[in-house]
Amino acid sequence: MTIPIFLIGARGCGKTTTGKALAQAHAWQFVDTDHRLQETAQMTVADLVKLEGWDGFRARETATLEEVTGASRVIATGGGIILSEYNRRFMRENGMVIYLSAPASVLVERLEAYPKASQRPTLTGKPVRDEVGEVLAVRDPIYREAAHYVVNSAQSPEGVIADIQAALRMAQAS
Repeated sequence: MTIPIFLIGARGCGKTTTGKALAQAHAWQFVDTDHRLQETAQMTVADLVKLEGWDGFRARETATLEEVTGASRVIATGGGIILSEYNRRFMRENGMVIYLSAPASVLVERLEAYPKASQRPTLTGKPVRDEVGEVLAVRDPIYREAAHYVVNSAQSPEGVIADIQAALRMAQAS
């Protein structure tokens, strides 16, 4: 299988960690849309949002998604990329979409252990502990709708990779 694999999910679900490991296992290229967008813009997501607003950031996010999509790539997407119906359809039609799902408590624990507040603006203006549950409640159904497969990312990184490998084998068999 050489179609791109898109990893979607909330902040802290492990898209970057999983994506790098999966790409290495397949000898594919790894791309993180947020990192690519920040490199291109020469500023953080927080600075982009301050300068251009969320609409401007989301437009850049879509352009970045289109730019990085290619065969033999694992693509870690920003948590809100699925808010655009166009992005959801684009990913489903151009690759395999895997939702890395984790309970809000796990996401909060990870985000508090590795805070990146300067790069990641708050979405609601609330503390991480309050924000994560609210945002996940809204986005979880959208992530599920967009995904070809849902993987429990609260387990060990090895378990996540094993579940994705199993999904890839199922997709190849069908």
